[in-house]
Amino acid sequence: MKNWPLWEIFVRSKNGLEHRHFGSLHAADAEMALENARDVYTRRSEGVSIWVVESKNITASNPEHNGELFEPAHDKVYRHPTFYELPDEVKHM
Repeated sequence: MKNWPLWEIFVRSKNGLEHRHFGSLHAADAEMALENARDVYTRRSEGVSIWVVESKNITASNPEHNGELFEPAHDKVYRHPTFYELPDEVKHM
């Protein structure tokens, strides 16, 4: 078991539209990870869909670079909603 890869578990609940990260577990392969995730994270029948992703396949942003990654691009004003004028005919926007 010490050589089994780590898997990240995402579950979509019955009343949810998106998958949420529920936790991690070690498993020999994707099928075993899926079965174990079902047993560990959906015991009360709260899930309708499970995703398992081997942790090594996830690329995450570095918190030290959040400023440059998440700050709005000031040189691309067309991306800001204030750049556009909506016609009066357009409602509920």
